[in-house]
Amino acid sequence: MSSRVAAMRIVPARFSGKNATARHRMIYSALGEMMKREIHALNIQANTPDEI
Repeated sequence: MSSRVAAMRIVPARFSGKNATARHRMIYSALGEMMKREIHALNIQANTPDEI
């Protein structure tokens, strides 16, 4: 089996006021079926523009 590990850094303003769990849920929702079929593990850095 090939490695299906991915990493992402995402910095949208719409994360403002959301905790880490809510941010990750938004990302998983956007990735949809890719999380089930193409990505085994995902390293996420999710910040707002004010946090970087």
